[in-house]
Amino acid sequence: MDLNLAARTVVVTGGSRGIGLACARLFLDEGCRVALVSRDLRNLAAAQRELAAPEDRLLVYAANLADPAAAASAAQAVEGRFGPIDVLVNSAGAAQRSSPDELTSAVYRNAMDAKFFPYVNMIEPVLKTMAARGRGVIVNVIGSGGKTATPFHIAGGAANSALMLVTAGLGKAFAARGVRVVGLNPGRTLTGRVEEGLAVEARSSGLPIEEVRRLAQAEIPLGRFARPDEVGRMVVFLASDAASYVTATTIAMDGAASPVI
Repeated sequence: MDLNLAARTVVVTGGSRGIGLACARLFLDEGCRVALVSRDLRNLAAAQRELAAPEDRLLVYAANLADPAAAASAAQAVEGRFGPIDVLVNSAGAAQRSSPDELTSAVYRNAMDAKFFPYVNMIEPVLKTMAARGRGVIVNVIGSGGKTATPFHIAGGAANSALMLVTAGLGKAFAARGVRVVGLNPGRTLTGRVEEGLAVEARSSGLPIEEVRRLAQAEIPLGRFARPDEVGRMVVFLASDAASYVTATTIAMDGAASPVI
């Protein structure tokens, strides 16, 4: 299937590793110009070496997207190098998991700063320019914790739920102006962040991490965690013209772990 993405400019936040890096690789395969935005310069440099794309196809930019000014500067830098942004993929940030006994108001605030605000801060400048041009796609990689509460992901799940509402609201508000806003809720995926979450569960339960991992996978009807490239392929599809009638919704992709309507 020709996804008609060649020569489009794509920004991937959190693109230096995990799902974001998988998305970047797949967009490059489709012939896009890709900009990776992340806080960590070392991770960005490693991703740049791994992707091995020419300078006219790949840009890396370090920014803390919890700062709205930094997010606006990142968007300006990408447009200055590659031109108008056609696709924004938000995959940056994740709230630290904590046991219920560790929850405080500061933990909730940190969760919003880690997950919610990096997304909306990047959406704000990009969405406005997309609406002015009458076209564009925003894909928010959110997480199934915003749909189903779990004891170790309450604060982060609340941030994810807020992003799901933002996705639906902006998708409806800007549909008539040619901009699609779509969410994707991956379940547990083979990334460093999931390993960190398993470590928290192991510490809280007293079980070996290998047992915690086995039990977690046993709860998934497909019997395994997702791979980053599987999530990335769905992101690329949602960003393409093949999904041109999909907006203002968040799609579950969790191996049937939470079979909700």
